[in-house]
Amino acid sequence: MRRRAGVGAIQKQKLEAEKYRDKGSELQDSQFEQMVKQMDVLKENLEEFAAKHKTEIRKNPQFRRQFQEMCAAIGVDPLASGKGFWSVLGMGDFYYELAIQVVEVCLAANHSTGGLMELNELRSRLVTARGRKQIHQEIVNEDIIMAARKLKIFGNGFFVFPVGDGQYMVQSVPGELSLDETSVLSAAVNNSQGYVTISMLTDNLKWTEFRAKQAVEKIISDGLAWVDSQGGEVSYWFPSLFAGRQGSNT
Repeated sequence: MRRRAGVGAIQKQKLEAEKYRDKGSELQDSQFEQMVKQMDVLKENLEEFAAKHKTEIRKNPQFRRQFQEMCAAIGVDPLASGKGFWSVLGMGDFYYELAIQVVEVCLAANHSTGGLMELNELRSRLVTARGRKQIHQEIVNEDIIMAARKLKIFGNGFFVFPVGDGQYMVQSVPGELSLDETSVLSAAVNNSQGYVTISMLTDNLKWTEFRAKQAVEKIISDGLAWVDSQGGEVSYWFPSLFAGRQGSNT
């Protein structure tokens, strides 16, 4: 018959388990402390790099993107801090200023775009709006996307979302587009003419006619598209896409 462990043996096992647990916690604390020190060193090196290349970061969009990637890699957000070293870079001011310009350009064009604009078209309008005074600060699409993140404080009035094939749309009217609405918009972008028809949606997206009509009706009710009932099948035009292509052909 197997003997049961005595009280002394149980207490000994308990003490040994507590020692292992304490040792494990001690090792974890030590590792964490070392990681914190390493992160502090990396941050100091990043600050030195930023100070040395401050002008290049602000002027060169590719350099600016790489700098942002380095910051993200160690969990540093230079845009989130309004005090201390990072404010010296003026990066926060750069993106906040760009965000304000995004709002101004989008709202000024809402009557013709319906509140949707291609990211490339928005960038083109921003370059024009910024004028010669800021021509030395080249902006790229990544800068606009970064600036648009700052607009989240205004609620759901501004979105930047992908529509396939590396293309993005900027929404500047309240309300988030559903997946079906985004799919309709992507179909219009892929059409290269800026419009869709019910048959296009059923053929390309493999939707039922009912689903396609529901999605289109919602888009029409939101004022994001125009209806063209002349000629054959009714077509639904996105003025944002049509206006952008029309402007690029003039």
